[in-house]
Amino acid sequence: MYLITVIGNLLIILAIGSDSHLHNPMYFFLSNLSFVDLCVVSTTVPNMLVSILIENKAIPFADCLVQMYFFMVFGLLDNFLLIAMAYDRFVAICHPLLYSAIMNPRLCGLLVLVSWLSVVSLFYGTGLGVYLSSSATHSSWKSTIGSAMYSVVTPMLNPFIYTLRNKDIKDALRKLINRTVFSQ
Repeated sequence: MYLITVIGNLLIILAIGSDSHLHNPMYFFLSNLSFVDLCVVSTTVPNMLVSILIENKAIPFADCLVQMYFFMVFGLLDNFLLIAMAYDRFVAICHPLLYSAIMNPRLCGLLVLVSWLSVVSLFYGTGLGVYLSSSATHSSWKSTIGSAMYSVVTPMLNPFIYTLRNKDIKDALRKLINRTVFSQ
């Protein structure tokens, strides 16, 4: 599942970056979402795989805090990017004649920057205090499965849900693969 997530998200980023027809706000946000999904899954899964291989379930407290910090930051960033994408679609549907004027590259960059800054601010403002003050508890099997589903399955499915049903992305992926295969 980790490899599918990494490969799927990397392909989306490469396809959008390599096809000039996809250099518009919607695909800008999708490529950022793919990048953040790569970060979400790479924050937890490699450490989890190492723990499974060496059969050691302990993680040092400092490592746990760092991992939790990045997981929360990237998880929240995912949500803020989805909000920016929803705004982009709202403008495209409700104000199609003004879409190009409203969703210019400057605003798109600003929305992504605000997403990053909002997440960092929210994390430091609330998350750190809450998690540092709570006592350590043992997770039940259900919460472990739920955590794995949230941290692995969602980032794996996002490329399929948001892009692979899209004809433009499929065409860009075909061009990318053909260029890669036939250039060798």
